[in-house]
Amino acid sequence: MAMFTVNLNVVSAEESLFSGHIKSLQITGSEGELGIMPGHAPLLTSLKPGMARIVNEHDEEEVIYLSGGMLEVQPNNVIVLADVATRADDLDEQAALDAKQRAEEHLNKHSDDVDFAEVASELARAIAQLRVIQATKKKVN
Repeated sequence: MAMFTVNLNVVSAEESLFSGHIKSLQITGSEGELGIMPGHAPLLTSLKPGMARIVNEHDEEEVIYLSGGMLEVQPNNVIVLADVATRADDLDEQAALDAKQRAEEHLNKHSDDVDFAEVASELARAIAQLRVIQATKKKVN
């Protein structure tokens, strides 16, 4: 069994969200989507806001929202260090919609007191949360 799985730890600043053996991990790296499976080459990359889709050793899927962070892949161990990580079931759709709307309004203000980089980052996080919510809704339906 060990040959077909790799150990994964998903940790945020507040808590450990996942620890166990997995068959695969889909995650959004700084250069695009990554698929991590047992035997993957060593890798260190930053993460964009998005989802971590985990298939554990029992073929059960778990989805976690990540606001960003780092991914380290070693031969027998994968570590996700997230700034903020939340299980998909714990995300608040209305709060994400409100955050998206606020960020879009700030971007459209065109005033000198708007930090466009920060607002764009907030918008990216809200959109990523909404995508995670939609992906888990499709899985349920």
